[in-house]
Amino acid sequence: MDDTEVKRHKKTADDGTVGTALDVLAGGGAKGRLSRLLPFMGPAFIASVAYIDPGNFATNIQGGARFGYTLLWVIVASNLMAMLLQTLSAKLGIATGWNLAEHCRNRFPKPVVLVMWAVMEIVAMATDLAEFLGAAVGFNLLFGIPLWAAGILTAIVTFLVLGLERYGFRPIEAVITALVAVVAVSYLVETFLDRPDWGNLLYHSVVPQFAGTESILLATGILGATVMPHAIYLHSALTQGRIVVREPGQLRRLFRYELVDVVVAMGLASMINMAMLIMAAATFFRHGMTGVGTLETAHRTLEPLLGRSASTIFAVSLLASGLSSSTVGTMAGQVMMQGFLRRRIPVWIRRLVTIVPSLIVIALGLDPTRTLVLSQVVLSFGLPFAIIPLAMFTSRKSVMGILVNRHVTTMLTYVVAALILVLNLYLVCQVFVTG
Repeated sequence: MDDTEVKRHKKTADDGTVGTALDVLAGGGAKGRLSRLLPFMGPAFIASVAYIDPGNFATNIQGGARFGYTLLWVIVASNLMAMLLQTLSAKLGIATGWNLAEHCRNRFPKPVVLVMWAVMEIVAMATDLAEFLGAAVGFNLLFGIPLWAAGILTAIVTFLVLGLERYGFRPIEAVITALVAVVAVSYLVETFLDRPDWGNLLYHSVVPQFAGTESILLATGILGATVMPHAIYLHSALTQGRIVVREPGQLRRLFRYELVDVVVAMGLASMINMAMLIMAAATFFRHGMTGVGTLETAHRTLEPLLGRSASTIFAVSLLASGLSSSTVGTMAGQVMMQGFLRRRIPVWIRRLVTIVPSLIVIALGLDPTRTLVLSQVVLSFGLPFAIIPLAMFTSRKSVMGILVNRHVTTMLTYVVAALILVLNLYLVCQVFVTG
């Protein structure tokens, strides 16, 4: 298929979805609730991939194996924060037609913009490291491929998935959603095999507790792996030009539909994250195997405890998570560079550059799981650089118009930012002063 045909097919597919959405917003279109909702579903599912990437596997499995259900409340709280922040990000793109990075470039002094871009590039590198390593480990566990070869295979598959962008937003949304479904089904099966302690599970879902400095490190890693700064930047880009309306009533209806998209996608991501920690707590912690701290050990140990199918399901879910999140991470990196600097580089160059740190980790023989956990801590420190400008812009009526935040929403967003800062500062004090 030549470029002209590709563009025609892309335009036809995208125009069909957008046309249906505009009919619904105007009061027409399909009659069934699900049929009316489908044209608006997609952006949050792409963003949600960042919330179930291999970094989540690493932090959740370590947290569950070492501390049982104790840190389950961190996942619940983190996902509630994620729903709030992704909703605001989607709303910013809908209301303004500009993404978060572009707003920062247009409204902040250039030195501030450059610092923010530098920080977010470090965050993007940490993200890519986690996602790339996770997919490589997934290939290694599932097929016995050496890690270096699995890394190269991960890069190739990521290129193929990213190539679907040529055909419009629907094909890549479909592939990403299918990969998320693989992870969800895998952990649904794992939960049935685990037979968790439901009473203990429910208690620790709502009662905040820590169990020493290491639990705080893992809690910060869980937070960094769950509330992802690059996903906040990406979501505003996914909605900024997808369905464009300016009539106030239609804007409000569009936002309500996108809110459903966020709640469904982030709710699914939340349940998957909880299932990861529950699996580790119900399987490893219950049997006194608190030393299970790596993905490889978890995979190997699941077989004698739950049967061969459990270890295979684990490897499949890790691979699906790594491939989907690696694709989304590259998309987010492109959005941030274009937004902050008005520059784009070919996606294959960005993908090659981000492969290098992962290949170095593999070549040096470093523990992939420990590297994944530390990368998530780095992400946590990058969160204020996304949350604070997001709260600033979405609270201004001159920016948002009729979709401006309510005062309580803005206050909640700043509280989230403050909690993250306090947790990070406490972590630094505990690790560097006592260690």
